[in-house]
Amino acid sequence: MSALTWIATGSLAAWGWLLLGQGFFWRTDVRLPPRTPPADWPAVAVVVPARDEAEVLPMSLPSLLAQDYPGPLEVFVVDDGSTDGTGDLARALAEEHGGPPLTVASPGDPAPGWTGKLWAVRHGMALALDRTDAEYLLLTDADIAHGPDSLRELVAAARSRGLDLVSQMARLRVTTFWERMVVPAFVYFFAQLYPFRRVNRPGGRTAAAAGGCVLLRREAALRAGVPESIRQAVIDDVSLARAVRRSGGRIWLGLADRVDSVRPYPGLGPLWRMVSRSAYAQLLYSPPLLAATVAGLGVVYLAPPVAVVAGALTGAVVPLVCGGLAWAVMAGTYAPMLRYYRQPLWLAPLLPVTGLLYLLMTVDSAVQHHRGRGAAWKGRTYARPEAAP
Repeated sequence: MSALTWIATGSLAAWGWLLLGQGFFWRTDVRLPPRTPPADWPAVAVVVPARDEAEVLPMSLPSLLAQDYPGPLEVFVVDDGSTDGTGDLARALAEEHGGPPLTVASPGDPAPGWTGKLWAVRHGMALALDRTDAEYLLLTDADIAHGPDSLRELVAAARSRGLDLVSQMARLRVTTFWERMVVPAFVYFFAQLYPFRRVNRPGGRTAAAAGGCVLLRREAALRAGVPESIRQAVIDDVSLARAVRRSGGRIWLGLADRVDSVRPYPGLGPLWRMVSRSAYAQLLYSPPLLAATVAGLGVVYLAPPVAVVAGALTGAVVPLVCGGLAWAVMAGTYAPMLRYYRQPLWLAPLLPVTGLLYLLMTVDSAVQHHRGRGAAWKGRTYARPEAAP
């Protein structure tokens, strides 16, 4: 049996397992669980870490100020060293739109051993817990716009199901060519790593959250010691979910219907940086894991079209058939995510191209780390943590 045949059959076997054995990650029907409105609506404090977000804040902050929430609500915007007037803009928007009380605060430079966003979240959580009796904290990014009933539905789900953490993967913006090529695949790959059904299984081992929208119960945060216990985390949302689950909390993650990112990614460069900044951290800064990931991406995403082309040119039937079947399964599992993002299904067979891009982004992430640049984001660079958080 030729090497091409081995690779093609191995790729088909891998896709068979992904189709049926990876928590049905490709399905997009994991939405907020059944819920009933609570008899008494608990107090909620919203914490918004913001660093140089003046471009998107006018599209996101008014949606928080306009929440149709029956209980007590306060908003805390943490201006994390912005140079574009983010804090002043937040105050002006609050004055213009009204709504719940809004506080703008600044945490100063991150203390040693803290990533910037978690330092800002720490400051916002401390203010919220000190100034309010909030039962829940909504941690949401400055580029996230919420539908008017978003918070109400999140709280109802948490109360109805006894959940300590409820997170929704915001629907990211998909307008430009590169957004169409990269963004739906980003969520598809995330779900492949952290199948939502496994995350939501009580007592399960898989834990993840989407940092753009996390409703966290106050007692769960204190019990898990967050964010202090995850202060070095670059992938803060997954680390948060793991900390809550380790402390005995119940978590839930799904796709959003009322939560959208308004951040534009006009070209490949910004999307590349979004992925590469944390890809090597996801691999625990491990060269062996990097090598295994590159090989895996090659076999799973690149081998099927290569086998089809090579089989067609050489007349090798087995690689042609196995590669074609693997490619068909790949496209078929990607189609639901494209429908969720309202994108044409002809993009599904192009997933190998996006897979190659992600492979290169992952390698670039490792290269940047070994050059001493670590995970870079908004002017800050984070080296490998000295010890696990």
